[in-house]
Amino acid sequence: MGLLSEGLTQLLIPLAALVGLAFALLQWFLVSRVKVSGSYGEGNGYKDKLIGEAEEGVDSLEVTVKVAEIQNAISIGATSFLFTQYRYLSIFVGVFSAIIFLFLGSVKGFSTKSEPCTYNTGNTCKPALANAFFTTIAFLLGALTSVLSGFFGMKIATYANARTTLEARRGVGKAFITAFRSGAVMGFLLAANGLLVLYITINLFKLYYGDDWEGLYESITGYGLGGSSMALFGRVGGGIYTKAADVGADLVGKVERNIPEDDPRNPAVIADNVGDNVGDIAGMGSDLFGSYAESSCAALFVASISSFGISHDYTAMSYPLIISSMGIVVCLLTTLFATDLFEIKKVSEIEPSLKRQLLISTVLMTAGIAAVTFVALPSEFTLFSFGTNKAVKNWYLFFCVAIGLWAGLVIGYTTEYYTSNAYSPVQDVADSCRTGAATNVIFGLALGYKSVIIPVFAIAFAIYVSFSLAAMYGIAVAALGMLSTISTGLAIDAYGPISDNAGGIAEMAGMSHEIRERTDALDAAGNTTAAIGKGFAIGSAALVSLALFGAYVSRAGIETVDVLTPKVFIGLLVGAMLPYWFSAMTMKSVGSAALKMVEEVRRQFNTIPGLMEGTAKPDYATCVKISTDASLKEMIPPGALVMLTPLIAGTFFGVETLAGILAGSLVSGVQIAISASNTGGAWDNAKKYIEAGASEHAKSLGPKGSDPHKAAVIGDTIGDPLKDTSGPSLNILIKLMAVESLVFAPFFAAHGGLLFKWL
Repeated sequence: MGLLSEGLTQLLIPLAALVGLAFALLQWFLVSRVKVSGSYGEGNGYKDKLIGEAEEGVDSLEVTVKVAEIQNAISIGATSFLFTQYRYLSIFVGVFSAIIFLFLGSVKGFSTKSEPCTYNTGNTCKPALANAFFTTIAFLLGALTSVLSGFFGMKIATYANARTTLEARRGVGKAFITAFRSGAVMGFLLAANGLLVLYITINLFKLYYGDDWEGLYESITGYGLGGSSMALFGRVGGGIYTKAADVGADLVGKVERNIPEDDPRNPAVIADNVGDNVGDIAGMGSDLFGSYAESSCAALFVASISSFGISHDYTAMSYPLIISSMGIVVCLLTTLFATDLFEIKKVSEIEPSLKRQLLISTVLMTAGIAAVTFVALPSEFTLFSFGTNKAVKNWYLFFCVAIGLWAGLVIGYTTEYYTSNAYSPVQDVADSCRTGAATNVIFGLALGYKSVIIPVFAIAFAIYVSFSLAAMYGIAVAALGMLSTISTGLAIDAYGPISDNAGGIAEMAGMSHEIRERTDALDAAGNTTAAIGKGFAIGSAALVSLALFGAYVSRAGIETVDVLTPKVFIGLLVGAMLPYWFSAMTMKSVGSAALKMVEEVRRQFNTIPGLMEGTAKPDYATCVKISTDASLKEMIPPGALVMLTPLIAGTFFGVETLAGILAGSLVSGVQIAISASNTGGAWDNAKKYIEAGASEHAKSLGPKGSDPHKAAVIGDTIGDPLKDTSGPSLNILIKLMAVESLVFAPFFAAHGGLLFKWL
């Protein structure tokens, strides 16, 4: 036994979650003290302050009223889209719950008799029907938590965007703190929420399962499936929404009409800003929640069939949850560095401050992991490793978690090097715009492919070391290590879209050039942090899905996966093809939705008199409707592809072919996801580099509207669906297929492979 008693563990995990929730509410309260409305109560001193520091020549109240109006429009648009999306998804959840129950219930022909355990031989376990029922409940809970993570994130972001704009009048430091705090609200809410719901679910299921931990943790895997299936639709739907609007707004507004980004005359501008919230915030929230839920489920499942589960050592069993609890505490300390200990005075300090967040949280977390490992785990124990038991010491697991954590940092910093305009790769891409859009595209693609190298070596190194030390459990906890600082990761990630929106609101409300420069600086740093966030999501997805793959192979009773057998090899080929099929669907969806958007924006510019002069208002609602309809219709085929592949492959071709498909999709998906995200991020920042004109080199390429700038805008527009729709959705494809295979493994093992049986 470890040093931590069961009672103390039962207390510490929910306590950490509640501390996280309390901290999120505190940050939210601090953000809410920035007032956004036309009328101010006299007594609170805000009126004098805001007007005293207002800009010259602009009536502060008028601007504030305008800002409040725009914020309201964005908030209403985002909320109504998400509600419509959730209505569609509730149908999917109902149908899929039935599928889970029927498939898993039929493993033993719906019998209610207890049966011998699969791993813990000699004992009796609860019937398969009970597992079917509880897996379905866990699936529903995971789906609900995932949806709430995304929804609350969106609510906070739409609440904070205007406040960031107003704070930008008082200086870049104030605006930074507002945007960062709002991101932190989302980060802590998500981590604490995910941990709390998982903890409560385990304890409730225990009331029924009692000593049958094998069945208990097997049914908990439904939680990860629910989380990720919602994330897939959120990411794809949100990604199509935001990019259709963005591409439409940019092509007509910037390239044809030569008006600035986020100009209120552009009809697609509200849809574009709504899109940032439903794609980058709600989608990202669900996505990282999914990763988090799955890595916890994979680790818990592998542990339940090892000595922890068999000897009923509750504290050691809860090691994955204790790591996450420690992560919340560490991120809380890290956040104070950004908001309270260091103040940002200059624009050039923004990006280093965000990067420092990553480094501080990683260093502190390393110490945290060491403490947790030695307190929670017995000094020696055995772990299940493909049919054999592997003897492991507790410090092995410290290295597994720490290596995942540091691999995440390496991926984050590499991504930053390739996508930030402070370094040569992006500057080279910007320079290639001199000779037009074609060279820009060539350089950007090359950059994306090249940026895959270091992250893949980092992931490979983490996999080799953690597997050698602690088998599949090692890989599962390495993924948890990478995600242990999720609160900080999400805070710097959500910061990006919030700053982006703040800039858009400043432009639409007609604030001065100086304010727009401040929000642009926040936004450029936000672009890089968003790329770092995507890097984390992809890296953790690779580790998570490998851990789930291992759990699936164990559960399906496969001794070895032999690449030389034709069954497995055809699976590998098809699996490697799936990310391309999926990307083709999502890219084409963005393209066709953007086409409709471009036509609508052109139509409005041509038919509404006085629109270009600014005397008439554009019809924003039609553009919002085009984006909404397109994304709801177009998210179904890619979603169906991912959800149906494991079911069809497992049922008709059997467990071995499905193992090949999972391995193939993992190997090719990671590469495409990293290169797509980084190519898009680099093109975006190359455009911003030219627009900002901060160096002599950048000035020689600018100003806005010059030929190199137009070439950069075209690159950015091509990169949009790559970095915000296809790239980020691919990591969900990899994880989701693996977790779904794991959930349905008992059915596939019992009844799968129909085609090969007939032949």
